[in-house]
Amino acid sequence: MPETNPKGLTGLAFGGDYNPEQWPESVWPEDVRLMREAGVTMVSVGIFSWALLEPARGTYEFGWLDRVLDLLHENGIRADLGTPTVAPPAWFYREHPEALPVAADGTRYAFGSRGAICHSDPDYRAAAASITTRLATRYADHPALALWHVHNEYGVPVSACYCDSCAAHFRRWLTGTYGSVDELNEAWGTAFWGQRYAGFDQVDPPRLTPTVGNPAQALDYKRFADATMRENFVAERDILHRLAPGIPVTTNFMTALSQCDSVDYWAWGREVDLVTNDHYLMTDGRRTHVNLAMAADLTRSVAGGAPWLLLEHSTSGVNWQPRNPAKAPGQMARNSLSHVARGSEGAMFFQWRQSRSGAEKFHSSMLPHAGTDTRVWREVVELGASVDSLASVKGTRTVADVAVLWDWQSWWAQSLQWRPSEDHDARERADAFYEALYDRHLTVDFAHPEADLSAYPLVVVPALYLMTEAAADNLREYVDSGGTLLVSYFSGIVDEHDALHEGPHPGALRDVLGLTVEEFSPLLQGELVRITGPDGSELTGDVWTEFVVPRGAETVWTYADGLTAGHPAVTRHQSGAGSAWYVSTRLAAEGLDALIGWVADDARIAPRADLPRDVEVVRRTGESGTYVFAVNHTASDAKVPLDAHGTELLTGERAVSRRLAVPAGAVRVVRLDG
Repeated sequence: MPETNPKGLTGLAFGGDYNPEQWPESVWPEDVRLMREAGVTMVSVGIFSWALLEPARGTYEFGWLDRVLDLLHENGIRADLGTPTVAPPAWFYREHPEALPVAADGTRYAFGSRGAICHSDPDYRAAAASITTRLATRYADHPALALWHVHNEYGVPVSACYCDSCAAHFRRWLTGTYGSVDELNEAWGTAFWGQRYAGFDQVDPPRLTPTVGNPAQALDYKRFADATMRENFVAERDILHRLAPGIPVTTNFMTALSQCDSVDYWAWGREVDLVTNDHYLMTDGRRTHVNLAMAADLTRSVAGGAPWLLLEHSTSGVNWQPRNPAKAPGQMARNSLSHVARGSEGAMFFQWRQSRSGAEKFHSSMLPHAGTDTRVWREVVELGASVDSLASVKGTRTVADVAVLWDWQSWWAQSLQWRPSEDHDARERADAFYEALYDRHLTVDFAHPEADLSAYPLVVVPALYLMTEAAADNLREYVDSGGTLLVSYFSGIVDEHDALHEGPHPGALRDVLGLTVEEFSPLLQGELVRITGPDGSELTGDVWTEFVVPRGAETVWTYADGLTAGHPAVTRHQSGAGSAWYVSTRLAAEGLDALIGWVADDARIAPRADLPRDVEVVRRTGESGTYVFAVNHTASDAKVPLDAHGTELLTGERAVSRRLAVPAGAVRVVRLDG
């Protein structure tokens, strides 16, 4: 098995992207001196350096990178060495303009950004393999090398290309996937609108058409684009494994649903040696720490529950949102240590020294333009010491309470055109259900619909429009074996080809839920419905309603008005030793909280009412012990209950009370005794 831990890194990783090529060489010694002052243990180098490493085809200049890596090694700093294949040089595009990607409307993108790549282009693939081979041959045995970093943020900003090279590659992919054009026609339902194909040579990418095209074709093209990027990653990874055995290989994911929607990270998680992630706060008025926790939980889940690594986040503001506020004092540490609580083996940033030129010169960094006499620098140094004090956490695993099912391919399918309501958004429901669980202080694992769910007392399905028969069987077995399942509307509707499951909705889920849906009845913008309980209590829904008919399920809440008045809004079905709940409207936060409360009681999950809102408590456990992370996102001091006495690792103080004091805006980490 390939190594998964960065070579030579004994504690947690702390550092960031280092781009010394942007600065005179006379600055480099000052960089590493300050890195040591800040407690930096690893930096990422060379990610965008192809034009400097190979300034002309077949002409290589490695001397500057030799000196950088030697300098890092002399100062005890490990290197996450990039293959620079996200940014081919200008000379490459001059020789191979066809390697620039083409949009669905036929527009070819121009050179001058990053990630402008047709991943099917054979010349790009050959050039990427060549520079990767050169790097691996030269640096495989360099003592600073800890980790290989392939490419950068696959899927951003371009994942799919629609050029003729991609069309030919797509036909080969379809041939391998379906075997015969008859199977393709059946899967895509090409009898509709007379789209039947007589041969694979007649199939093109889903380019711009006068009206909506074939949704199954569009879904398969998303799969193809993702698989094509993954082919290129695997090609580079295999070169690195062959030439530099013992050094793990990764690429930086962007698992947050707010940041990338074109990559199936379940598939990618199986290909990297170490799952790493980039995360940036979306400052859109939401509680940003909830999105952060969700992204960290999702990344850990992609890693199969194993430790992972936060490879990029920001010390303060970013530069690419409409409005980019600075982080508040202490927020950098809370953000960083929240990721560590949820499984990260460190906290890395983009970037070390703030750039003077280029598109990201206003993006914050570890070393700001204003230098070391700044709040950001002082917080960086303090955080470095905190990360160092948590070295014993390395290798432990985060403990989860519940599972949330998520599938990127289902998200792709639901996001295609001509669905019953454009107001129903899979990401919005995932965010909303996660926030409701977060506010009940439940730690979440995400899981693929076909994964083993037996360890979880509760499984939540916020949005799973596409569901295979295997996934349906998995959920039925889970409930029959004693699990508690909660499903939200418009789930279980289609199979893997975006074809409706036979019979009434909700297709793959109707048996386990004990109901059928005669008709969807989406609401108009701003329209509300009331739902009432048997005790007369009332909740409000919007966006969606359904004509639900119980087929064994009991009605818990009922629509009180609207077209669906008198029909069930929330149901519960006893199946085998477990139960399956269904909600057929979009509940706001208050209603979701109530629903999660009922379902958690049904799953026998003990309430945690003694924890304040926005004080998160997460556990990591392993051979070195059990660690309680308490992160206080509020402006008030808080008390957190502990099961046992222990040692607080950030201050060195003993925690001898069963209630841990966590100051406003602070983080505390206790290693429990025993």
